Amino acid sequence: MSEVLAFEGVSVRRGDKDILSDVTWTVADEDRWVVLGPNGAGKTTLMSIAAGRLHPTGGTVDVLGERLGRTDLRELHVRVGLSSVALADHIPARETVKNVVMTASQGTMGRWNEDYESLDEDRADALLWAFGMAGFADREFGTLSEGERKRTQVARALMADPELLLLDEPAAGLDLGGREELLLALTELAGDRRSPAIVMVTHHVEEIPVGFTHALLLRDGGVVAAGPIDRTLTAQALSDTFGMPIALAVDGGRYSARRAS
Repeated sequence: MSEVLAFEGVSVRRGDKDILSDVTWTVADEDRWVVLGPNGAGKTTLMSIAAGRLHPTGGTVDVLGERLGRTDLRELHVRVGLSSVALADHIPARETVKNVVMTASQGTMGRWNEDYESLDEDRADALLWAFGMAGFADREFGTLSEGERKRTQVARALMADPELLLLDEPAAGLDLGGREELLLALTELAGDRRSPAIVMVTHHVEEIPVGFTHALLLRDGGVVAAGPIDRTLTAQALSDTFGMPIALAVDGGRYSARRAS
């Protein structure tokens, strides 16, 4: 296995506040990581750096073998698939669902005068089918439900056949049905050896797809625990991360947590 992400002593400081502090972390090409932590833990900042969209103020970051600050970010962005609320806000509401997915192959947010090959059309169709969105191809993005938008965004993130897939809270705002549909698709993705390395941010252990292999727990910008999920995601580690006693249960590879009595 080779490394697709390598953080070494990474810090991000804004004013007099440390958003991230001395984070050392590596992701291999077959890994599926979940990143957990309370609000303000630094999760979104971590993902922005991993996507090559933010530079650290301290330490070094290698993404797909390229050192941030010494590489062409435009080329790097095509190799990294990203799904996030911030990115979704830039998708034109009147763009068709198929075009939302297909335009990722050329790194644009909406279709203008670009030419696409039949292979692009076929891949977009296949991804829409895989995420249960084939029947929505001609719908405008702005008319979709939150769950439909999230599945479209993940399909878009995979369009360019990335070497690294970053999912920033993909299940946030979904109802139970929407969450379970998305997690089923992500479980299938995690189990496919052809899939890229995956890093997913969430606040809730219930949103971890089956098949994820590693966990990174953050609090106040620092690493509480990191490593294989079966050894790292424990009641004690969650208690330390969220600052309260947590009871953790696992059933069929799915996790649930509550405050311990």
